[in-house]
Order: sequence, then structure tokens, then C-alpha cells
Amino acid sequence: MPVIDDPAQFNEEELYVDLRGALGLPLFLKCEGFNFAGSIKLKAATEMVDAAERDGRLRPGRVLIESSSGNLGLALSIIAAHRGYRFLCVTDDRCNQPTIRLMEALGSHVHVVREPAAHGGLLAARLAYVRALCATDDRYVWLDQHSNEHNWRAHFRTTAPAIAHRFPHLDVLFVGAGTTGTLMGCARWFWQWRRPVRIVAVDSVGSVSFGRPAGRRLIPGLGASVRPPLLDTSYIDDVVHVDEADALHACRTLAGRGFLFGGSTGTVVCGAEQWLARHGRRGLTSVAIAPDFGERYLDTVYRPGWPHDDLAWPERERETALTHSG
Repeated sequence: MPVIDDPAQFNEEELYVDLRGALGLPLFLKCEGFNFAGSIKLKAATEMVDAAERDGRLRPGRVLIESSSGNLGLALSIIAAHRGYRFLCVTDDRCNQPTIRLMEALGSHVHVVREPAAHGGLLAARLAYVRALCATDDRYVWLDQHSNEHNWRAHFRTTAPAIAHRFPHLDVLFVGAGTTGTLMGCARWFWQWRRPVRIVAVDSVGSVSFGRPAGRRLIPGLGASVRPPLLDTSYIDDVVHVDEADALHACRTLAGRGFLFGGSTGTVVCGAEQWLARHGRRGLTSVAIAPDFGERYLDTVYRPGWPHDDLAWPERERETALTHSG
């Protein structure tokens, strides 16, 4: 076991779950939650903070600020606590309460946006709040994960080559689309190294990232109400859109086999299952990335009755959720 003095120094990179046994699905799931932040976002957070320190933007006395649905905020909270920075996370009311409490326990301040913008929803409202604060106080340093190239470079440097090393004959890689940092880092790496790997993006129904109409989404992490600036679709071979009700069903099915994953993982697994049903062939080697685990989703994804007991959940989607959760 390693000996570390910095929480960002540890990340288990080599663990995969073979879903043929649990789900009868020819898919290897790369588990990214074994680090002190509990998610893949520790990679991007570390890369972006390191870059900001190198270029002199981030130095003692400055205050980190970032818009996050939860996991990046927690990763930055850990780094800020260790390196002695103050940190303000701007999130919205879809963020899991355990994640908010964890950030606060680490000394971060959390601002919850509850009113969506007229155009761009809660994400646009979060970004507007961050911009307004930065305009009034030059102590704030905004990393801006949505357009920061070090977001995708973190995965270009670590995640993609790790997958290629473990699966040298990989056929297809499924990656969830949020900020698209993980997606673009992996897609660019396989393109640059001329690996014949099909890159499939998995997005949530209701996300506008790939030109679909905006809709209500309750699971944080994947999807966006504003098109991600990092996204370059020329690197993407295919896109699968997953209903949140189907993502919940995938999460709960995995939990029934002893694997408790987060909502984003359920979405990606469901998208991979749909794609493989249409395109899969015998002997296909496929990998999907699991961003986090399920402990922080106990009050949402794994709470009996959620989300169809939420009066804000549209009637049609409540009925779909009931069908799948039964």
C-alpha cells in the first residue's frame, strides 16, 4: 500500500467490474470512486488547481470558486483544505445533501441556487452567480470546469491510457457526458494514438448537450442545460440518450447484485446496454466508466418512492419510474 501525505496522491486506477456475472452484460465497468473524494472528479480538480498555481492565478490569499453539481465541489474542497485555500462551491438544489455536508465539513462554503435562469436553467443561474461574484472581487479564482482544457487533459493523461493498457484490444468505450471533460480526454487520446476504438457518449434525456430539447432532470452529474464548451462532436462516434427512470432501474438492479453505484453510473450502464443490444457482436470488448459510488444517493436514487413521490416530477415520468421500480 502507498504512503501519502496529500489526499490527491491516491487513486485506485486498476479496478474493473465484469458485468457479465451481475447483469449478463458483456461490459467491464471501470470504477473511479476509490479515492478521498469518492469520484473521478479528483483527477480534473487536481489538474486544474495545479495549472492555476503554475500560471500564478492561484496563490495564497486567493479564494477558489466553482460551479458544481457536487462531485467536483467535493474534490476541490479536499484540495483546498489540504493546500490552505478558501473555497466557495456554487451548486443547485439537485445536489445531494450528504455531498453538501461533506464539503462544509472540509471547511468549504456552499451556495445553493434554487431559481433557474430563463434560458439555460439551473446551470446558467449558477454560472451567472459565479460571474457576478468574480466581477465584484478579484480575490476569486474561477477554474471554470465547463471550459477549462485541463478538465479533459486530466483524462487524456490518466484515464484513457490506463484503459488502453488494461484492454489493448478494446472495441468500444462508453463515457457519460456532463462537462464532457472525461469524454473528450478519452476520445482525444484514442484518436491521437490511432486506436480503433468506438467512442460512445451517454447523455440523459432532457440534456441539451447533443442538440436535444431541454427537459427536467433530477439526477446530478450527467447532462447539461447549457451546451458544454469543451464538447467537440467530431471525436464522438455515437450518442445514447437515457431516460432517468431507466437509469434508476439500472442502479437498483446493480444494487440488487451487491454493487452500489451513483446515478451517473446507472445512466452509463443503461446506455451501454441499449447500444450493445443494437450493435453488439460476439467477442466485442467494451468498457464503461463509473464516476462514483452510491452512498451519497441514499436519499434520492435509492430511497423507496423517489422520484415519483416528488410533486415536481411530471406525471408521465412518474408512471415510467413506477413501472421500472416495481
